[in-house]
Amino acid sequence: MTTWYAVYTQPQKEGQATEHLARQGFRVFFPRYLKRRSHARRVDTVPAPLFPRYLFVSLDAASAGLRAIRSTRGVVDLVRNGADPVAVPPEVISEIERRQDEQGFVVLARHLGLRRGAPILIDRGPFSKVEGIFEAMRDGERVVALLSLLGRKVVVNVPIGSVVPA
Repeated sequence: MTTWYAVYTQPQKEGQATEHLARQGFRVFFPRYLKRRSHARRVDTVPAPLFPRYLFVSLDAASAGLRAIRSTRGVVDLVRNGADPVAVPPEVISEIERRQDEQGFVVLARHLGLRRGAPILIDRGPFSKVEGIFEAMRDGERVVALLSLLGRKVVVNVPIGSVVPA
């Protein structure tokens, strides 16, 4: 049975570590997102690691693969609790993969490009599976949404991470 593990890399060597681990036959997941960068009066978007200095690798813990990972270029070590590597729950990986766009970049909730009046779906929390209408952003971490509950319109504030376009 394969399990996901977090790999700690050298600074800015996530790409190199991903490439070398993949060459060795490991299944590697390196989540990235498009980051807005402003430099010399120019604004552009560039790929950036979702978790700087970390990536994920899937392997059978009973195999000798742990030693091979530690000696890979760009890798410092596996994330450990004492001497044992810490397994990452598969739900975490699947949730990150679910939020990827068609180019493989993770779409952060604040970059969904929602406009006032856009239909949304709340996918977790007390309003899970409730559809609503996007009203506004509040302080970068919360969304103001208009929901239809018990036959009337209600304005609610929900965490930005729990909203997806409908």
